[in-house]
Amino acid sequence: MLAKVFVTLREGVLDPQGKAIHHATTTIGYQGITEIRQGKYFEITFDDSLDKAQAQEQLEKLAHDVLSNPVIEDYEIQLSAD
Repeated sequence: MLAKVFVTLREGVLDPQGKAIHHATTTIGYQGITEIRQGKYFEITFDDSLDKAQAQEQLEKLAHDVLSNPVIEDYEIQLSAD
């Protein structure tokens, strides 16, 4: 199974890196972009020893405890069988 975890800053949390990227895009000629927010992306592969429910349970804990800071970040998990 392959899991994709997307971690993004919560709405309202300042994103200085996103602002710097946005500024850079406007200075090199990109138009019409009103905001850029940065985040993190993880791919996690599970072997066949877990079923989908077990993998999902582990992913929720991993995303909450390790991959994100739940105070300022949200996460989204996508889990699919290969």
